[in-house]
Amino acid sequence: MNTNAWVANGRGRARGAANSKAMDMGARAGFVARGVIYLLVGVLALRIAFSDGGGKQADRGGAIAEIAEKPFGNVLLWALGLGLAAMALWRLSEAFFGQAGPDGDKPTKRVMAAARAVFYAFMSYSVLAYAAGDQGSGSGSSDRQTDDVTARVLGWTGGQWIVGIAGAVVVGAGLWMIYRAVTRAYHKRLKMAEMSRKVRRGVDVLGVFGGSARGVLFATAGGFAVAAAVRHEPGKAKGMDDTLRSFTETPAGPWLLALIALGLVAFGVFSWAHARYRKI
Repeated sequence: MNTNAWVANGRGRARGAANSKAMDMGARAGFVARGVIYLLVGVLALRIAFSDGGGKQADRGGAIAEIAEKPFGNVLLWALGLGLAAMALWRLSEAFFGQAGPDGDKPTKRVMAAARAVFYAFMSYSVLAYAAGDQGSGSGSSDRQTDDVTARVLGWTGGQWIVGIAGAVVVGAGLWMIYRAVTRAYHKRLKMAEMSRKVRRGVDVLGVFGGSARGVLFATAGGFAVAAAVRHEPGKAKGMDDTLRSFTETPAGPWLLALIALGLVAFGVFSWAHARYRKI
C-alpha cells in the first residue's frame, strides 16, 4: 500500500470513528454533563440571590464541590468528567470532518468546533483532576483565576489591548448566544420532527430563556474584562461567580440575579434536550 492509500485509509477510519455509535453516545453524554454543570451553577446562584449562598461559589468550581459532597459524589465526578471528555472528542471530530447539516463544512464552523473542543477538554481535565484527588484543580475560584490571569496579561507589552480584545470577543459571543436563542437557531440542530407539540413548546421555552440568560452572563463578564483593560485594573475583571453577584447591585437587586439563575437552570435542562434530540 503506497503512502497516499495509507493516508486515505487512515482518514476513512477516523471519519468512521467520528460517525460511530460510540461517538454519538459520547456526545449525548457530554450534553448531559454540561446540563448538570449549568443546572448546579443556577441553583447555587439562586441561593446567593436571597442569602449569602452558604459560602458557595456560583461557578464550575462551586458545582464540582457541590457534587463532591453528595453520596457517591466521587463516582459522579468521574462520570461527569468522562462525559465532558467525550464532548471534547466529538467537537474535535466536528473540527476535522464538519458538523451535521448542510453548512457543517464551513471553515467558521470548524474553527468554532475546535475552540469548543479545547474548552470542554479543559473542563474535563479540571473535573477529573478533582475526582483523582487534586482538589485545588477543579474547585478553584473563577474570580481569583480571572484576576490572576488578567493581572499577568496586563503586565505584558500591549496587554491592555489583549485583555480588551478578549473581553470584546466574549461580549460578542454573549450577544451571539442571545441572538441564536431568540431566533431559535437551534431548531436546525435538533430533531424537531420527533418531538410532540408539548415537548417542542417546552424546548422552545427552555432554549429561548436559557440561551438568553447564558448570553447575558457571558456579555456581562466580557464587559467587565473590557473595563479592566480600559482602566488597567485587573480587579475590574470578574469570573462567573462575581459576575453573577454583580446583578444584585442593579436597581432590580436580587431579583435580576434570580432571573438569570433560573435561566441557567433552564439552559441546563435545555442541554438535556440536546442529549435526546441533537443531530450528531
